[in-house]
Amino acid sequence: MRITLRVIGIGPGGPRQVTLQAIDAMSDVDAFLALEKGTAKSGLLDARRVILDAHAREGYSLVEIPDPPRDRAPADYDAEVRRWHAARADLIATALRDEVGDGGVAAFLVWGDPALYDSTLRIVDDLSARDDLELTVEVIPGVTSASALTAAHGIVANRVGEPIHITTGRRLADTPAGADANQIVMLDADLAFRHTADPDDHIWWGAYVGTDDEILISGRVGDVTGQIVEARADARERIGWIMDIYLLRKASRPTAESPIEGGRAT
Repeated sequence: MRITLRVIGIGPGGPRQVTLQAIDAMSDVDAFLALEKGTAKSGLLDARRVILDAHAREGYSLVEIPDPPRDRAPADYDAEVRRWHAARADLIATALRDEVGDGGVAAFLVWGDPALYDSTLRIVDDLSARDDLELTVEVIPGVTSASALTAAHGIVANRVGEPIHITTGRRLADTPAGADANQIVMLDADLAFRHTADPDDHIWWGAYVGTDDEILISGRVGDVTGQIVEARADARERIGWIMDIYLLRKASRPTAESPIEGGRAT
C-alpha cells in the first residue's frame, strides 16, 4: 500500500503562525490523523479544527485515534516510551489502511515544529519499516514554541556569545556546568526551575503562546515563581490542559536584555 504521509508543523497554537508552506501541504490531504488524548484535552483537537477549517479543502476528513495509555512513573522511562510509541504506531497503521488507502495522502498536524520534542517522526520511522506500507514522508517545519516565546516577550534567547541549551523539565537538573547560561525548558509539568534555579536568575515564562489565551510572566525567579505557579494552576483548571515553556537565564551577567527587577504578567 503506497501512501504519502505529511508531518506538518503548525506552530504553538496561533492560527496566524501557520506558514504558507504548511497551508499548501494541507490543500490535497485525504485524511488528517489526530491522536485523541481524552476530553480534558479536547481543546487541542478543536484548535486543529480551526486551522483545518481555514486552510484544508472543503469536506476534509479528520480521523481521531484514541491515544493508548502510558505509565507516567515507570521504572524504565526509555523502555516505557518505546512501548508507548509502538502502540501508537500500531493504531496509526490501522488508520492508514482503513481511512486512507492505496495512493492516498495522509497528514499529521504537529504543534510547534516536528523536530523539537515531538514523537511523530519516530513513529513514522516505525511505520516506514513495516512491509505492508510504502510511505513517502514529507516534513514541513513549523514555528517553534521557543521562538514564539522569545517573540512574545520581545527578547533575544541568549546574551552575546553565550550558548542556548534546550531541555525538558525532567532533565533540567542534569544540565552540565557551562551550558546553563540560557536554558529553554519544555515539557515541565512540575516547574522544575523551582528546585534548580538561583533566586537571582531570570525567567521568561509563557503558556498558550500565540493564542487568545496567552499568559506571559517574566522577572527574577525569586520574585515571580509564586505568580507562575498560581497562573499555571488556574489556567489548567479553567481550560483543562496547558502547554507552556520558559527561558531560564543565569544572573551572572545582567544586561539591558535581562533585567533583574520584579516580574510582570500579561
